[in-house]
Amino acid sequence: MAAALSRGGHELWRGLDLEVQPGELIAVLGPSGTGKTTLLRAVLGLERLTAGTIETFGAPVHRAGNRRIGYIPQQRPLPRHTAMRGRDLVRLGVDGHRFGLPVARRADRERVQQLIDAVGARSFADRPVGLLSGGEQQRLRVGQALADDPGLLLCDEPLTSLDLANQRDVIELIDRYRVRSGAGVLLVTHDINPVLEKVDRILYLTGGRFTLGRPDEVLTSKTLTELYDTPVHVARVGGRLVVVGAPDSDAEHHHHGEDVAPPPVTATVGVRRSGKDDPR
Repeated sequence: MAAALSRGGHELWRGLDLEVQPGELIAVLGPSGTGKTTLLRAVLGLERLTAGTIETFGAPVHRAGNRRIGYIPQQRPLPRHTAMRGRDLVRLGVDGHRFGLPVARRADRERVQQLIDAVGARSFADRPVGLLSGGEQQRLRVGQALADDPGLLLCDEPLTSLDLANQRDVIELIDRYRVRSGAGVLLVTHDINPVLEKVDRILYLTGGRFTLGRPDEVLTSKTLTELYDTPVHVARVGGRLVVVGAPDSDAEHHHHGEDVAPPPVTATVGVRRSGKDDPR
């Protein structure tokens, strides 16, 4: 049975067969409301499929979560009055799953510092997070997501509201971890340009359909025209990809795709194994 997911009687996608390989980065693209974030929530066990199953590391997903899966949420600036320090935000990834009052453990403190250093946050880790820039806050969220050395990393619009320099820095942090650990990455984004050089495959969701392929297979005028059933042009302008004519797309929101309604195969979404070596 092919994997499918509907909400309120509206089919977001069906026939989805996606296996994230160790060390692979898959960008998830598509117009708003097509189920990109919902796909990540389904992998996290927070959304139930209409049909099919999702497996991660050889086991069905469940609502209790899986600490082998890391999650980086969409960048939303925290309120200025937020009192917790930067290192407290990272610490939530280390001991936030434990019940009861927090207990200071030397191993936890050392792990938090390792994560802070890994994302280049030492200089602002002891400042209130509400006073940090969006890029600094997102670095800390990356550190939080990597607390358990996940074998699968889910990133939901991690570059939203960041300037180009911070976008580049956050992508480099994610990619460096992917190469070092061999973790698979599913990254939802509206703009393919900041991650294009790192992407192995693209999953495009739209209108209850999907397409999956390498960037050179997906990022073409012919492919998008077939997907949308309307003339769409893909051009390079100033070193950036621009899509003209696709619904819900503009120079800042680039959406790409390939085949129309590919045949359903299996109903698994996840990773085959975690893998610690770089497979590429």
